[in-house]
Amino acid sequence: MKLINIGFGNMVSANRLVAIVSPESAPIKRIIQDAKERGTLIDATYGRRTRAVIIMDSEHVILSAVQPETVANRLNDKDDDLEDEELDEDDE
Repeated sequence: MKLINIGFGNMVSANRLVAIVSPESAPIKRIIQDAKERGTLIDATYGRRTRAVIIMDSEHVILSAVQPETVANRLNDKDDDLEDEELDEDDE
């Protein structure tokens, strides 16, 4: 299971991630409000400004204070690390 740091030591499962979006648009604000009403909103901002909204396959919505690009780069870095590990195992 791959975990991605979304800020302040909080981690989410990369395998369950559906989307990483910016919170500015009206549709995303509605998604956040709906999740809050359903009880599936997770606020991982520690009181800071929400910069990324992470949508999971379990319909949970996670708020993060880290930029969406940063989260995506961390996801890509994990993918690169796994590919390197797989290549190393093939050499053995």
